Amino acid sequence: MSDIRQSVAVRCRRLDSVIDADDTRYRAVNSRDARFDGVFFTAVATTRIYCRPSCPAVTPKRANVSFYPSAAAAQAAGYRACRRCRPDAVPGSPQWNVRADLVGRAMRLIGDGVVDREGVTGLAERLGYSSRQLGRQLVAELGAGPIALARAQRAHTARVLLQTTELPITDIAFAAGFSSVRQFNETVREVYDRTPGGLRAEVSAARRIQPPGGGIALRLAHRGPLDTGHLLDFLALRAVPGVEEVVPGARRGARTYRRTLALPHGHGIAEVDGPPPGTADRGWLDCRLQLSDLRDLTTAVQRMRALFDLDADPGAVTEQLGADPVLGARVRARPGLRSPGHVDPHELAVRAVLGQQVTVASARTLAGRLAARYGRPLPAPSGGLTVLFPTADALAGAAPEDLAMPAARRRAVLGLAAALAGGAVRLDAGADREQAARELLDLPGIGPWTVGYIRMRALADPDVFLPSDAGVRHGLARLGHPGDPAAAASAGAAWAPWRSYAVHHLWAAASAPVTTEPVQTGV
Repeated sequence: MSDIRQSVAVRCRRLDSVIDADDTRYRAVNSRDARFDGVFFTAVATTRIYCRPSCPAVTPKRANVSFYPSAAAAQAAGYRACRRCRPDAVPGSPQWNVRADLVGRAMRLIGDGVVDREGVTGLAERLGYSSRQLGRQLVAELGAGPIALARAQRAHTARVLLQTTELPITDIAFAAGFSSVRQFNETVREVYDRTPGGLRAEVSAARRIQPPGGGIALRLAHRGPLDTGHLLDFLALRAVPGVEEVVPGARRGARTYRRTLALPHGHGIAEVDGPPPGTADRGWLDCRLQLSDLRDLTTAVQRMRALFDLDADPGAVTEQLGADPVLGARVRARPGLRSPGHVDPHELAVRAVLGQQVTVASARTLAGRLAARYGRPLPAPSGGLTVLFPTADALAGAAPEDLAMPAARRRAVLGLAAALAGGAVRLDAGADREQAARELLDLPGIGPWTVGYIRMRALADPDVFLPSDAGVRHGLARLGHPGDPAAAASAGAAWAPWRSYAVHHLWAAASAPVTTEPVQTGV
């Protein structure tokens, strides 16, 4: 893997750096620019309401407007969420995937529900800081500490459950992560200026239609264009039998991605619908979740968002890569192409090792056999879904004869599983990417390509380049550029800090119809 830089190049436009003054922010609000939804929030002194920048309401006077870097900061200042634009439902800020510093890592962990499960102390311990140091950093940058940030997230989860399910309100309080019904009632009143019952009444019972088979239906909002076809093609090619599948959707021409989820409190099944070809972009994907424990809702939603890379800033990626002489035309033709993450970093890491020096189809078959042998079966099959992918603990104790692969790769799989199970390698949402890369490289049988692929998908790093990858080299050749690793690395230097997206564009170029057999492009 070529050098993978954590810092963002100065020449790259990032939404949070463009919005560098309140007057500039106000111009974004006045133009209702949805690109900045989630990057900052607008608060109006006369109404005591905060909104997303694209709120369709009449633009308030500049003298009455202030700006906050997070919804939690606006709530802490005494502002209520706008009931018209629902600022709590915007995509997350794209900077949390770009940034690898303490605040970025903390925000990824808070989004995964760590504060609800382990408290602020647990969050700080994962990050290697004291609770006080962590709080100071978050308040300085986001205007709110970890408790307030987690509280804002709980409030959003509560609203989703109130308005999309018929669950008893008391059950919703605990499912959303609140420690008491009283705390739940007070928070909902403060954030939404409604009682929980009043918030539920805003959506008629007829609109709270339960998905077939039960569960929770919700929308996964995204920023800018989204190439759903690419995402579904990518996931379908790599779908592990029994764990995930891509099936025909309810609408003609549409497809639905389905997979099992291993979650902190139980298990789940997630379904995400892709729109039929040619359908106008609606700004969200329809998602359905069936959870054995509703306390996992926040975590499940965040992990599906990461899988589909829905918090990305495609405008920044297109501006950078679209001007490149090698990639530019292809990027401009597909501005919504994303870099898929994953729902379970341990699963992704094992699958990356299984895919070393074999075709995508072979890696998928190997992963399916391991899942059938060592995964935990679902209580009942759901379509083609039957099992959860094996945990690192289960794979660390796998019998060598169950791993039908060369001895060196078998040792690599078992060594990686043992390191993940024992904590010698950390790949959770708050992991330090550089440290994780070093720890992985210290394991036998794991080299730069595998580390880069894990970093790109399991750790959501937007700036990974794989110059030795066969798909990258074939893609460059298809675009008329030398494809040897040295030439690839040289070209890739101009694509920072969005080299992961460049890799996907090159993989797409390599797989474009010319040959009948697709080139291997990652596992």
